[in-house]
Amino acid sequence: YDYETRYAFVGDYSGQITLLKLEQNTCSIITTLKGHEGSITSLWWDPVQRLLFSGASDHSIIMWDIGGRKGRTLLLQGHQYVMVYCLFCMQPKLLSLNACSKNITYCFELKKYGRCAPQWLESDSCQKCEQPFFWNIKQMWDTKTLGLRQHHCRKCGQAVCGKCSTKRSSYPIMGFEFQVRVCDSCFESIKDEDRTSLATFHEGKHNISHMSMDMSRGLMVTCGSDRIVKIWDMTPVVGCSLATGFSSR
Repeated sequence: YDYETRYAFVGDYSGQITLLKLEQNTCSIITTLKGHEGSITSLWWDPVQRLLFSGASDHSIIMWDIGGRKGRTLLLQGHQYVMVYCLFCMQPKLLSLNACSKNITYCFELKKYGRCAPQWLESDSCQKCEQPFFWNIKQMWDTKTLGLRQHHCRKCGQAVCGKCSTKRSSYPIMGFEFQVRVCDSCFESIKDEDRTSLATFHEGKHNISHMSMDMSRGLMVTCGSDRIVKIWDMTPVVGCSLATGFSSR
């Protein structure tokens, strides 16, 4: 919820985020944001730069430029198998973003991610080999071939078939910290140094369900479904010192 504009962001199980304008006795729908393929599990709003972060069960985090009206501006996929439970910005001016999923916490330094993930293109045939997809009945009939399943290259966004996207690669500069599907031509263009991870991963050693950050002291608190509360010293990450008198007890 944004107190200044009275806008509210609501994420649902379909992966859609609805932007509502709340009046005294009514509310109206301003727009909807579509980009996730799984249910929304966490939202974080930065009222200063007017950026919205959303985490979902599709293992991804999306940064939405609400103030600039540019839609999706950054896609982060550092969560390989589990959903994103919590999000919060660790530093002012969005230098870093912290997230947790199950028993791992992640830190993304946003200034390192220089490229936005492309929007997926739609086509009736593979944009590499031009073989028809299974719904392209006309081309299937004309060429006497069976239709293929449609996939998308995460680097260029083109619609491709399985034979033209046999490779998998990480591409951290675009937010893909783990291996994702890329077309064969894009795979050849990715160098070994391009696969160097840009995020840091910290083992939580308990199932994290909520977290909060005290920036003034550089402390993070995580609460788990195992009924354990942990206090983390994040001073090496946020660049501040612990307050005098703090005790680990």
